[in-house]
Amino acid sequence: MQVALKIKAKLGECPRWHAQQKKLYWTDINNFRLNCFEPESGKNEFLQFDEEIGCFSFRRNGGFVLAMRSGFYLLDGWNADLKKICDPEADLEKTRFNDGRCDARGRFIAGSYYPPKDYDGANLWSLGDNDEVIKLADDLLTANGTAFSPDNKFLYYSDTPKHRIYRCNYDIDTGRASNRTVFCEFPHGQGRPDGASVDVEGYYWAALYEGARIVRIDPQGKIVNEIPVPARCPTMVAFGGENLTTLYVTSVGDRPQDELGQYPDSGSIFQMEVDVPGLEEYFFAH
Repeated sequence: MQVALKIKAKLGECPRWHAQQKKLYWTDINNFRLNCFEPESGKNEFLQFDEEIGCFSFRRNGGFVLAMRSGFYLLDGWNADLKKICDPEADLEKTRFNDGRCDARGRFIAGSYYPPKDYDGANLWSLGDNDEVIKLADDLLTANGTAFSPDNKFLYYSDTPKHRIYRCNYDIDTGRASNRTVFCEFPHGQGRPDGASVDVEGYYWAALYEGARIVRIDPQGKIVNEIPVPARCPTMVAFGGENLTTLYVTSVGDRPQDELGQYPDSGSIFQMEVDVPGLEEYFFAH
């Protein structure tokens, strides 16, 4: 695994490949930035916001849908003004939005993060193209790792502090999730499941925060491969490149000095080539 973009992101997250533009968009949550990285030129530019942007998806008609600390927003273009849709967690002062992505019908699925962790204060939401918001789960500490199986029959998401990845039956027609089970659970002290993506064979790739590696998990929940990352805190993986066989990995740069001595490229975006391509991202229908 090598450095694709040498940068010191505070909290790099949500890498997302735009196949038509051949660019990797990603967030630096704690720097309040949406970034755009062009691998061919090595150029990275960003939009600066006034609050955290946890995740985003592309829109079918151009622009972005964003999940920020204060709710869901639309962005019609790279330098356009934010347009607020709603904030389903307006009454929750300590949460912010975190990880998410769109389903095949263009719904935006995004979960939140509850830092105090004294109770299950985070949730998982679905935002439809008509701006309808549905709660999919409400018993989480940190909603993460949102991804779908290739046939869209299963929704995956993790609860990072609990070291668990869940799998649910997913009804693509209604956007409802049911029958949640523990898909994979990790022992404490060896990394926690963070952001993830699924490949065309239905295998789930997860970054292990404080685990210095990513794992590939088969559809039965068994880890079949572990790949070291030159950062202790990788955060999410995304498939990109011409054939969606370039795996990009974001990471955290705001870490203790002794850790940065061991992992000097922490905060960078890493890349490696894989044999099995990923799935192309779905766009938000609004």
